[in-house]
Amino acid sequence: MSLGENMIVTLFGESHGPAVGALIEGMPANVEFDLEQLITDMVSRRPGSGLASKRKETDDVEILSGVNNGRTTGMPILLLIRNQDVRSKDYSFLPYQPRPGHVDHPINIKTEGAADLRGGGSFSARLTAGLVAASSISRNIIPDDWKIEATVGALGGLEGDEGIALAEQARKAGDSLGSRVDLVITGLPIGLGEPWFDGLEPALARALMAIPAARAVEFGRGVNAGEMRGSQHNDKWGEGMKLDEGADGALGGMASGAPIHVRITFKPPSGISLPQETFNQISGMMEELAIKGRHDPVIAPRARPVVEAVARLVIADLGIQGGYIDG
Repeated sequence: MSLGENMIVTLFGESHGPAVGALIEGMPANVEFDLEQLITDMVSRRPGSGLASKRKETDDVEILSGVNNGRTTGMPILLLIRNQDVRSKDYSFLPYQPRPGHVDHPINIKTEGAADLRGGGSFSARLTAGLVAASSISRNIIPDDWKIEATVGALGGLEGDEGIALAEQARKAGDSLGSRVDLVITGLPIGLGEPWFDGLEPALARALMAIPAARAVEFGRGVNAGEMRGSQHNDKWGEGMKLDEGADGALGGMASGAPIHVRITFKPPSGISLPQETFNQISGMMEELAIKGRHDPVIAPRARPVVEAVARLVIADLGIQGGYIDG
């Protein structure tokens, strides 16, 4: 459950356990810590309002090591976020009646029944709180002109108010909706990134696909490139070796100087209250299951800050590896 090779972020905890959090190793010393920014970042992803789960969590971050007098010490940073609003009784049907579209059954088999399945356990989106906290602390090692911004692209294929209305309809029906987050990265120095598996796209794709419910990551023209000719897709180098807007932001795994456009598609959340059929291992029959837990009807609004956080951690890690950031 670790991300990065130079600055390593390791997640820990379970959705209904005492706490979740992250351990950061490799954070340079003497990086200024911004408490107000950390609070802002945590508020942006926490549940409790709008189209989010109604679970009430303050997401206060306890920094147990690695920060002293407002600056990082260069030692490992341990971030703890205590769980305060759990309702484990909502998951009393597990493991014998696994939820459709969920990890319950595979991890129960893999661990021979040892896994904590309540609320998704270690696979829950609750653990993204640790990613957002770690990313917030890494903000000040990234140069100001490296911009990493994510927005909600679409809800159920619709943008803006139409998408919000569709998601609200799904919520009222006890159902859920697929969605998309759009990420734009600008200002990276040409050449940032490494060949092959540590390239910008491979590193970002691996990390972004690990966000719970992610189902596709597209760069640039994405799947549309499969319907184009080279004469259409190739981006010309213009005067001053500049690329036009819309050009590929990475070539050979390295920043090209153009903005990097990424689209991350999320499946509809699998936890829905609308009754579904699933096999009951006690009765040996297919039975109806209506989940009582509190769940997001759509992922993108809360995934937006997580996408931004993951991208920031990947870019920081590659920046250290390439010598663009002092490690």
